[in-house]
Amino acid sequence: MPLLWLIAIVIALAAVGAVLGRRRALASADGDARRLHSLPSYYAANVGLTVLTPALGLLALWLLIQPLYVDWRVTELIPDAAIPETSTRGLVMSDVRRVAEGLDTAIQQGAMTEDEAARLQTESTDIRERLAAVGVALGSNVRPEVLTAAQRYRDLSGTGTTLMAVAVLLAAIGGLAVSVLMTHRDFRARNTVERGIMVMLIAAASIAILTTVGIVLSMLFETANFFGQHSWTDFFFGLNWSPNFRGNSDLGIIPLLWGTLYISFIALLVAVPIGLFSAIYLSEYATRRVRSVAKPMIEILAGIPTIVYGLFALITVGPFLRDYFAQPLGLGNSGSSVMTAGLVMGIMLIPFVSSLSDDIINAVPQAMRDGSLALGATHSETIRQVVLPAALPGIVGAILLAASRAIGETMIVVLGAGAAARLDLNPFEAMTTVTVKIVSQLTGDTDFASPETLVAFALGLTLFVITLCLNVLALWIVRRYREQYE
Repeated sequence: MPLLWLIAIVIALAAVGAVLGRRRALASADGDARRLHSLPSYYAANVGLTVLTPALGLLALWLLIQPLYVDWRVTELIPDAAIPETSTRGLVMSDVRRVAEGLDTAIQQGAMTEDEAARLQTESTDIRERLAAVGVALGSNVRPEVLTAAQRYRDLSGTGTTLMAVAVLLAAIGGLAVSVLMTHRDFRARNTVERGIMVMLIAAASIAILTTVGIVLSMLFETANFFGQHSWTDFFFGLNWSPNFRGNSDLGIIPLLWGTLYISFIALLVAVPIGLFSAIYLSEYATRRVRSVAKPMIEILAGIPTIVYGLFALITVGPFLRDYFAQPLGLGNSGSSVMTAGLVMGIMLIPFVSSLSDDIINAVPQAMRDGSLALGATHSETIRQVVLPAALPGIVGAILLAASRAIGETMIVVLGAGAAARLDLNPFEAMTTVTVKIVSQLTGDTDFASPETLVAFALGLTLFVITLCLNVLALWIVRRYREQYE
């Protein structure tokens, strides 16, 4: 049974249960809603939630566990001798899943039957031609072990899907029967529904925390595998980045960190003054009419996709800096440079600094401004000596948040700064960042057991720790500021 049909049936059962629960509650009170403990809608909601919660919870849990169980069972069918020296068990399992999906596609399109798929052998030329006719190519390099594992993979997946549908429907029907039988006029439906909604809200609030924990754990495990094959001292203190998938790679992170911090520094040099000055103007000088137009126009910059900024850097900013600055000064001949990426990234960060600083400046109590003006200070003196010092913790938090955004940027760097990992002070030379190398190390047909691929997880974990520290510091500063003035 297709997954959408299963979900639709469960929702239909919940709707039917809600109607039955409402009618049963009213019938137990002889049609007088005033004799009920709760409103009729609570009885309907109680039955509906009792149907949906166990059924959908079981469905989600099954969808998470079944692929792991099937992979575990099928992996046992692949002997070590069937794994080529240039491959891994994980890559062989990818071939198994590909062949299994191809067989499913062929059956759905009528190119073969279930019996033919079960009896398929690698030398079955006629069936291979029928698969190719519908766009499913097994290829000549499909080994018997892979085909046997793919057939077993399909059998286990099909059996698991059938059992899942039966179990979910039984859970929904059981919830429907129990909740309807429990429904009567003295049943505290409102309390039950509100407790259920509270649990749902807590679960929703926990998703972000659990996601963060999952991200950290996934990177930690792969990073541990990397440091088991490559020295951590060479990684953190190495001055050369030269990956080689044939072995003998230099994987020092310092050139990548240098490029990341250099580009981010130039971006902040552009974004912080412009963003802060625009925030001061909008909050202290601009009229309401000007502010209503200028602030949304500035914030439009935050909605532009980063790939558009990258194209702008590649086509416009890079050639301009090369022709009018780098070549005349003898500093380089490339349009891809640190300065190109830094300037464009700074433009992208302007609304982050401007909007946050504007909100923070507006949060400074008006009484502080009035007191300064009453003592004879001018408007500009009040801004310099009262408003900005009072808003400084929040402004620093806004700058740190913008810095963490700059450190994690990828597309602007790819198109604007190039992909060269080097230690250089010349801002018109091409450099790269940590995020770009994460993408490049995981792109293509790579072996996920090699240090050259696993290094991406070590880079990601390092970048995660850096940005997390910046975000925590920024949030701490902003929270301290709010506690002081709210």
